[in-house]
Amino acid sequence: MKSYRDLNIYKEVHRRANEVHRLSLLLPKFELYEEGSQIRRSSKAVSTAIVEGYGRRKYKAEFIRYLTFSQSECDETMEHLDFLYETKSFTDKDLYDKLKEKYIGLSKQINKFIEWVNKNWNNFPSDDINQ
Repeated sequence: MKSYRDLNIYKEVHRRANEVHRLSLLLPKFELYEEGSQIRRSSKAVSTAIVEGYGRRKYKAEFIRYLTFSQSECDETMEHLDFLYETKSFTDKDLYDKLKEKYIGLSKQINKFIEWVNKNWNNFPSDDINQ
């Protein structure tokens, strides 16, 4: 493994952040700079925390700390998504349900990755980390 870009979890959260960014630009003008800005920042912070943690992977506690930040940003993104849907700023129920399901899955994946790093620290980094 040469880079954080090799991590499947990174690839997935990066893809979701781009999806949320594009979606947020379709929000009503009054939400574009308030909740829209918040959801863009939190969705991107999911991946940037993984990147920063990977840069500190020499230290197990630091790596896990940043992965935990990533998971909390994932949960924050879900909360912003809920606010947008519940306030009717975002009305596409099917897309809301799909995004919510994807972020629930991401949160679970990040949690499993944290557990994997915790249990397999002595083998890190190796190709086995590509969960």
